[in-house]
Amino acid sequence: MAMNEPILDVAGLNVRFDTPKGEFHAVKDVSFRMCREKLAIVGESGSGKTQTGRAILGLTQGRVSAERLRFHDIDLLGLDAGGWRGIRGRRISMVMQDPKYSLNPVMSIGDQLVEAGRHGRSPEKARGMALDMLAAVKIRDPLRVFRAWPHELSGGMGQRAMIAMMLMAEPELLIADEPTSALDVTVRLQVLAILDDLVKTRDMGLIFISHDLNLVRTFCDRVLIMYGGRVVEERAARDLQSATHPYTRGLLACAPEIDRPVPRLATLQRDSAWAEVTP
Repeated sequence: MAMNEPILDVAGLNVRFDTPKGEFHAVKDVSFRMCREKLAIVGESGSGKTQTGRAILGLTQGRVSAERLRFHDIDLLGLDAGGWRGIRGRRISMVMQDPKYSLNPVMSIGDQLVEAGRHGRSPEKARGMALDMLAAVKIRDPLRVFRAWPHELSGGMGQRAMIAMMLMAEPELLIADEPTSALDVTVRLQVLAILDDLVKTRDMGLIFISHDLNLVRTFCDRVLIMYGGRVVEERAARDLQSATHPYTRGLLACAPEIDRPVPRLATLQRDSAWAEVTP
């Protein structure tokens, strides 16, 4: 496949939840196409970025509708349980935000990796691949981590184990939901370097969900800015500083810069009209 050929095509994606107070429209007419690139989805908590990622993988509890939701030539909206088993975790994987809530506490790391990679492989081959994947995410002693329990790992090590697990099926698209937000700065840089290397060497697409504009500006290729459930602006990451939407400008102004200290950071002034869907 050509590098510039889309692997994911999303048009008019909506996610709605029924609540005691009525319908909540969490994702509003989101549209984008992506190739084998690093695409960031950025916004504040509650902006709809995680629900967008979950909807792509059929993991949201809400009601999903879309004009088009396609992975290659596969209509994701039309998949039954068997169809999802062929896609989820195999061709599209998702790394959750905090490994301590995603790893099974009563299974060793190795057992969880082997289970994720058993499809079409013998136990011996899956075990060897699990050790290779742990090495690929820069774990110095793969065998020790393979035998470890989740509670024995630090946050950074657990996140690396989660990434290794999601790569066991060699997916074409990886959705990473704030994979570095719980990590310290040094470990965060290491995890980002791992993800960057994996995208380049394994010819993958990456959807990187984050709230950190400064981070995605240097790490990703393109950025979608979400507010109130919809995309308000799309920019090449290198041109993010030239963003024109007042929400994006406000987020950039609120971010501290070490080399340009100010007495007081700006306060983001919101406009309810930003969340309205354009007819």
